[in-house]
Amino acid sequence: MNYRKASLSLPSVTLDDVRGAQKMLSGVARVTAMEGSRHLTQLVGAPVHFKCENLQRTGSFKLRGAYVRIAGLLPEERAAGVVAASAGNHAQGVALASSLLGVRSTVFMPKGAPLPKISATKDYGAEVRLHGHVVDETLAAAQEYAAETGAVFIHPFDHPDIIAGQGTVGLEILEQCPEARTIVVGIGGGGLAAGIAIAVKALRPDVRIVGVQAAGAAAYPPSLAAGRPVSIENPATMADGIKVGRPGDVPFGIIGDLVDEVRTVTEDELSTALLLCLERAKLVVEPAGASPVAALLSDPGSFEGPVVAVLSGGNVDPLLLQRILRHGMAAQGRYLAVRLRLTDRPGALATLLGVLSAVDANVLDVSHVRTDPRLGLTEAEVELHLETKGPAHCAEVGQALRDAGYTVIG
Repeated sequence: MNYRKASLSLPSVTLDDVRGAQKMLSGVARVTAMEGSRHLTQLVGAPVHFKCENLQRTGSFKLRGAYVRIAGLLPEERAAGVVAASAGNHAQGVALASSLLGVRSTVFMPKGAPLPKISATKDYGAEVRLHGHVVDETLAAAQEYAAETGAVFIHPFDHPDIIAGQGTVGLEILEQCPEARTIVVGIGGGGLAAGIAIAVKALRPDVRIVGVQAAGAAAYPPSLAAGRPVSIENPATMADGIKVGRPGDVPFGIIGDLVDEVRTVTEDELSTALLLCLERAKLVVEPAGASPVAALLSDPGSFEGPVVAVLSGGNVDPLLLQRILRHGMAAQGRYLAVRLRLTDRPGALATLLGVLSAVDANVLDVSHVRTDPRLGLTEAEVELHLETKGPAHCAEVGQALRDAGYTVIG
C-alpha cells in the first residue's frame, strides 16, 4: 500500500550539517559502492542501482550517524562514556565509533539478540549487557544506566547529529548517480530517510523519495495521517532493522515535509527481495536492507528511473537467513512442504517417492511417522520438503499426488 506525505514542520537539520558530517566522516566511513541491477532494470523499465550500505564498516549505515554524534560530544561528556540500546546495527556502529574516538561505550542488547551481533559488538570494543527480551525493555535499561552513571545516551535515530551523519548517504548517491530520479529507502525510526531527504531535496528537489516500511511494523502511515508520531502496538516483522513502534520526533517532521511517499511491503515480499539480492546481485542483505527492493518488486511500473535503492544493511544471523531464504523460495513456488497419509506397508514410501520423481520434484527432506495416536493401525504419515520450479510445478505436484490416491492433509 502507498501513503502520501503530510506537510509538517521545517527540517531541523540542514544541508550544511550534512556536508559537515561528510567532512567529519572522511577516512572513517566508506564511500560505499553503487551497483546496477539488470534484473530490476528490466522489470522497472529504467536503470535501477543499489547503494550498498550493507558493505559499510560494521555492515550498515549506522556507523555514520553514531560517529558524528559521539564526535560532537564535549570533552566532559566523552569522559563520562556513552551508552546505547540496540539489537544489532546501532550497537555495532556505536561500538566502533566509540573505539575510534577513544570513548568508553556500554551497549544494552536484548537477551535474544543473535550471537554473531553480540560478538561483533564486543569485538568493536563495547561492553555488552544483555537485558530484557524486547528492544523497549533494553532501551529503558540503557536510559536508566545513563541517568545513574552520567553516560551520554546515543539514540539510534532521534537526534540531529545522527540524522546529519545518515544524510551523507544522500550526498554520495547524488555524486555517484547524478541522473537519479527516484530514491527508495527503508524506514524504521526514520533517521536514514530523513537524512537522505535533507541532502537530496536541498540539491535536487525534483528527485522523488519513497520510504518503505514492513506492513507489520508500519508506524509512519498512521502517524502521517494523524500529523504527529503515534505508537503502534506489538510491531511484528522479520526486518528487525526497521521494527520500530513509534517514529522519532526529529525525523518525523523531516519525513513529513520532504519524503514524497511511504509504502508498505509484506513479509513474503521482503523474503523474495532478500533472495533476489543474494541470487542475482550476489549481495548479502538483511530484511530491512531489502525493503526497497521489495517495494520495487511489488509495483515495478510505479517508479520513475533511474532509481536508487538503498541497501541499508547486511547484518543477518545465519540461522535467520536460512529460514528467510526458505520462506522466499516458498513465496516463489520453488519450495513446497506437504504432509500426507499413506498405507503403512513395505514399499509404500518408495512408491510415493516414485510419484514425486515422475513429476521431477526434488526431495530435500522426509519425515516418516508410523506410531502416533492420530494414526490408524495401517496408516503412516509423511511430511516432505520439496524443491520445485514455480507455482505451476507446485500445482502439478499436488495433482500428481491426488491422482495417485494420496490424501494431502497439509
